[in-house]
Amino acid sequence: MTFSESINTCLREKYAKFEGRASRSEYWWFTLMLWIGYAFFGFMAVYSMGIDQFGNFGEPGAIGWIFIVCGVIFVLGTFIPTIAVSVRRFHDRNLSGWWYLGVIVLSNVPFVGFAVSIGALVIMALKGTEGPNNFGADPLATSNAEIFS
Repeated sequence: MTFSESINTCLREKYAKFEGRASRSEYWWFTLMLWIGYAFFGFMAVYSMGIDQFGNFGEPGAIGWIFIVCGVIFVLGTFIPTIAVSVRRFHDRNLSGWWYLGVIVLSNVPFVGFAVSIGALVIMALKGTEGPNNFGADPLATSNAEIFS
């Protein structure tokens, strides 16, 4: 799956779809887009504030507020698709999506959260189960029916 296909899938086709499975490429391309967006809006908001000679940030001007508002809209607009693609990625590993809720809760516990976050990162990076599992067909499998039709 390419970058644009992944973004299209996560933001249009499966915006709030928690069923099914997501391939590694779908998850990681979408995550890359998120981090690029966060970095862009964050950098532009901070850059527009300026820094005085003492290292203090100034007040954001009109352009700064535009970037802040656009950044907040970006975060709120991608909140549900981020959870959805993460749940589908857990499904690809044949794990219930409720485990993702456990990751979110436990990641807020000091010291435990670091280990849980590393574990979630590993789960997201591992290859999904081959063939169909409890949550649907393999997203990377090619169907022979499509070849011969």
